[in-house]
Amino acid sequence: MSRTGAGIRAALMRGGTSKGAFFLEADLPDDEKERDRLLLAVMGTPDPRQIDGVGGAHPLTTKVAVVSPSNREDADVEYLFLQPGVDEDTMTDRQNCGNMLAAVGPFAVERGLIPADNGTSEVRIWMRNTDGLAISRFPVSGGLPVYDGDTSISGVPGTAARIDITFVDVAGGTTGALLPTGRFVDDVNGVETTLIDNGMPVVVMRADDLAITGYETCSELESNNGLRERLETIRLSAGRLMGLGDVSAMTIPKLTLVAPPRDSGSVSTRTFIPHRCHTSIGVLGAVSVATACLLPGSPAATVLRPSDSDVIRLEHPTGSMDATVTLTDDEPPTVAAAGIVRTARMLMDGMVYPRSY
Repeated sequence: MSRTGAGIRAALMRGGTSKGAFFLEADLPDDEKERDRLLLAVMGTPDPRQIDGVGGAHPLTTKVAVVSPSNREDADVEYLFLQPGVDEDTMTDRQNCGNMLAAVGPFAVERGLIPADNGTSEVRIWMRNTDGLAISRFPVSGGLPVYDGDTSISGVPGTAARIDITFVDVAGGTTGALLPTGRFVDDVNGVETTLIDNGMPVVVMRADDLAITGYETCSELESNNGLRERLETIRLSAGRLMGLGDVSAMTIPKLTLVAPPRDSGSVSTRTFIPHRCHTSIGVLGAVSVATACLLPGSPAATVLRPSDSDVIRLEHPTGSMDATVTLTDDEPPTVAAAGIVRTARMLMDGMVYPRSY
């Protein structure tokens, strides 16, 4: 079935510090290859500016969420995250996106998948990419999401309504284990790392082990070709150790460089996703890094500022993000609970017209 020239209903939404197009699965082709071709055309990929589509010319603002009702007893809706390339003709479902997740509940209410009245809506979201469950709670009024509020998150101007997200059993969603190698610390190409997957596979390293401070700007890090080449060799090796195989064409695992906090946070971070420096840090990546901070002797634990609070504040290039993680006393430990606070907003709702593909 060709959709060339036909419009498709879509919503452009901000979720956390990301932005992308949201679709009902029923509005898209059943065939995955045709679906991906259509969505790449919608986004304007491949083109660095994505001038002929609705993509944002950066991986953080070029994202796709596909939402559908769920037949599972433990979920209300299902969420499939797709990451289109920008200047490369690629589409992958090998990762999740916790920022876009923040807008899934409100989108489901907007589309009538979840009944809502006044007060607080609770939406159980099955994350198909990683076979994990998230519970999203946000305010509603008159049957629609409330987007205005007084909650601020770093990287987003102004304030918006608070969205509380609790993750249930997301550890090992991609690799099969919280610690794919079973160790707190692995030597990867001469660098101490923690290889962890608490919702997002991440390689956590001390910045000073890579001859940087960890406080550089994204542009400074991206212009450091020697650093980027070394990080990619570490990522390729780590991917194999994490059971992901050849990750050269994948966007996972992510890479996070940690350093002692400079401000009021628990730890400073710089994250590559995987080749460009993240202007903040992804939600599920933040949960994984926060979990690494709790592992004795890990690179993150060695730079963590001690605190009596259960909140780990991750400093990043544009501010900070708070994550809460509770580990059990088992050996090895398991994740008892993990959560985060985000905001979201509907930016546009209407018809999108892809170019011929």
